[in-house]
Amino acid sequence: MNHQIPEYTLNDGLKVPAIGFGTYSLKGEEGVKSIASAMDAGYRLIDTAYNYENEATVGRAIKQSSIAREDLLISSKLPGRYHAHDKALVAIQESLYRADLDYYDLYLIHWPNPKKDMYVEAWQALIEAKKRGYIRSIGVSNFLPEHNERLIKETGVAPSLNQIELHPFFDQADQREQDTKHGIVNESWSPIGRGNDAVQDILKDENILGIAETHGKTPTQIILRWHVQLGSIPIPKAGSLQHQQENIDIFDFELSTEEMQVISAFNRTDGRLWDQDPSEYEEF
Repeated sequence: MNHQIPEYTLNDGLKVPAIGFGTYSLKGEEGVKSIASAMDAGYRLIDTAYNYENEATVGRAIKQSSIAREDLLISSKLPGRYHAHDKALVAIQESLYRADLDYYDLYLIHWPNPKKDMYVEAWQALIEAKKRGYIRSIGVSNFLPEHNERLIKETGVAPSLNQIELHPFFDQADQREQDTKHGIVNESWSPIGRGNDAVQDILKDENILGIAETHGKTPTQIILRWHVQLGSIPIPKAGSLQHQQENIDIFDFELSTEEMQVISAFNRTDGRLWDQDPSEYEEF
């Protein structure tokens, strides 16, 4: 297994690996075991969120893992109900207390919640939290280009990373292009579909199976490699060590231009799978 994972340098200088580990719904003792297992399997970028209610689980896994804290990059997210500046700072402190951490490597605004229109204030709080040493790098999640443009215009600070819905049905080409203009690295949440039937059918598609056979890989590995070659960091979740090892073993082959096009051909304009359009969706 090849664990020589490439790195991105974010626009603030933080180096992050080209694949991370998602922890959505991983809780309790089983969650601790799964997350610690992922760290030991080679994952160094671990994604959680205040609203996942498992920051403490991640913190416990860090202590149970054989990997030193300074070799890990732990990311969490601010929920919509705490977008007000002072509430945001307290929420970030609570995130740290829950995980029993001195700092987060990455902290993101989970959703822009544009109807409430407080995401710029939340961003100003993240800027302050970084100054205080609570966070090494600040970013966003599910922000559209117009949201990021406004952050930059009103604060002069561009997000380092934007975590977005990205999978073969929704390749986010325009979003990725606009983010790249500002030096914002993209990260793919639920990169293989989080149990969605449509995405799971892709894994059985004869063209995907053919590409997998060509490279001696699984269909899941092919999709994750597609993310990497798009320039987006996938953060798959896997409970078992076998699947964790499988998901991270994608750096010893390369898809051809034609193979990339086969996967991208699944894209559609209405490709969001969970009806969560950031221009309207509200998360609290």
